[in-house]
Amino acid sequence: MRKSTKLLSLLIALMLAVSLVGCGGATESDDTSSNEAPQEAPQETPQETPEEAEITVSPAIVDAVNSYFANMPDHIYKINQSEFVDKVKAGEDMFVLDIRQPDVYGEGHIKGAVNAPWGTAVSDSLDKLPKDKPIMVYCYTGQTAGQTVALLNMAGFDARSVNLGWNLGISKVEGVDEVTETTANDFAEVEPLEIDPDVKEAIVSYFEGLDGVKDTMFKNYKISEDSLNELVNAEDNTIEILSIRSEKDYANGHIPGAINIPWGAGMETEFSTLPMDKTIVVYCYTGQTAGQTVAGLRMLGYDAVSLNGGMGMDANAPSGWANKGYEVIQ
Repeated sequence: MRKSTKLLSLLIALMLAVSLVGCGGATESDDTSSNEAPQEAPQETPQETPEEAEITVSPAIVDAVNSYFANMPDHIYKINQSEFVDKVKAGEDMFVLDIRQPDVYGEGHIKGAVNAPWGTAVSDSLDKLPKDKPIMVYCYTGQTAGQTVALLNMAGFDARSVNLGWNLGISKVEGVDEVTETTANDFAEVEPLEIDPDVKEAIVSYFEGLDGVKDTMFKNYKISEDSLNELVNAEDNTIEILSIRSEKDYANGHIPGAINIPWGAGMETEFSTLPMDKTIVVYCYTGQTAGQTVAGLRMLGYDAVSLNGGMGMDANAPSGWANKGYEVIQ
């Protein structure tokens, strides 16, 4: 009887010991799991850069920018200077916006053109532009008109820029004198276009931001060929050079260090590959589609500027990187 009691006690003690070991193992496993979870969270956080975390863009702005590029028409928001002058001569129903400075506007402009100088005068005019007519915009050489046209289309207008602007495009068209005047024209009363509040606010901020760069190398959200060359030679790592020329033309020759996102519908899907913490220097052929791209990128929160004159391989546009004799690599 005593042997049975001792044996039973021994079995109970053994079972209790096994049970305690099992519970201890489960508890240790749970503790390890709970200790690892907080360690994983900090590892994910650094993947998001401070710049990405600070920039917030409303869905309405993202949609406006993406739609602009995704639904790019065949005319790519531009009109040939000769075709434009022919339309003016034919008296086509359109609105012409001259965004040059008032002094040169006064010296001569397209018949019927209204002046809203580049800058806040453009954003101040949003409620004065017709919503039921195509709007033709021109500047000096097409780059700031490209920015303007992109913003106007994102707001909901039907706008196009005149190729090469006044200096290199319109003024070179034969017979343009017939439709050139010096009389100033005023905005007519119109029913304002209903613009998404977030998009409108962003456009206003876009033009207000010009004051912050007017005394820098990025005035008008552009950079000169000379300034970019200095940055390239210094191997400046605060910039990212973006060529939006065709893949073929990029392969044949591009600015040292440049990456390539070819201009065209769908290019907006590649914008997320660009760094938020660098200045994106965009260049095309003569600077005009680069201007459109800069507008889209800046609306999304990127610090983007366009290269004056683009790559510069156009006889009508003596400015530009290649025409200045700067290095081109393959």
